[in-house]
Amino acid sequence: MGSKDNVLVDKSFKFAVRIVNLYKYLINNKKEFVLSKQLLRCGTSIGANIHESQDAQSKLDFISKLSISLKEAKECKYWIKLLRETDYLTNKEANSLLTDLIKLIKLLTSIIKTSKKIKD
Repeated sequence: MGSKDNVLVDKSFKFAVRIVNLYKYLINNKKEFVLSKQLLRCGTSIGANIHESQDAQSKLDFISKLSISLKEAKECKYWIKLLRETDYLTNKEANSLLTDLIKLIKLLTSIIKTSKKIKD
């Protein structure tokens, strides 16, 4: 895979680190255990599926793994917004996470579309 994919791997890993740290903050400081667990699951799944896509068995497998990552990213967006609206996250905290997440969503969308156009 090209350098664009390496950027995606790097950005998704850094986002997962942020999510893990946020999870620790939410359970330790805010005593929030349910929503934070959902966010932890989908927020770390993005990068895990992207990482797995790097060794895809075929182009269809590659697209499938990235499509799962995209779905997880969109779910993550939901949980961040919900945590913001329920005052577990400030606007500043949520917007910072959403900015990074939207970049990931755009990268994933672009790579998936491009991959679908390329012939085997």
